[in-house]
Amino acid sequence: QVQLVASGGGSVQAGGSLRLSCAASGYAYSMACMAWFRQAPGKEREGIAGVAEDGTITYANSVKGRFTVSQGNAKNTLYLQMISLKPEDTAMYSCAADPYSSLACRHLAAYGYNYWGQGTQVTVSS
Repeated sequence: QVQLVASGGGSVQAGGSLRLSCAASGYAYSMACMAWFRQAPGKEREGIAGVAEDGTITYANSVKGRFTVSQGNAKNTLYLQMISLKPEDTAMYSCAADPYSSLACRHLAAYGYNYWGQGTQVTVSS
């Protein structure tokens, strides 16, 4: 049973930083694709950063230059370093993974992943 666990959320003031972590367990091989998403109340899910198996990284325009996604040394771990946070970054952040295809990550598709983790809340106050 594959499980994804996201952590690291919290409350910060505008301009602050947070680092989110996502760890996938229950899968012996490297995921083809891992990605971060967020969803604010009343808004659609937004893909913000994805990493394909060949190392290709895709960012949403809304976070380019402020957020950095990286893979951990441990297999199937993913981090999201967020700096210069803005109130509009407030959302529930979650991670997703697909063991077979990296297509969804390359396009930051909102759907099409085999596994999703629970969210971690990020709240940015002005």
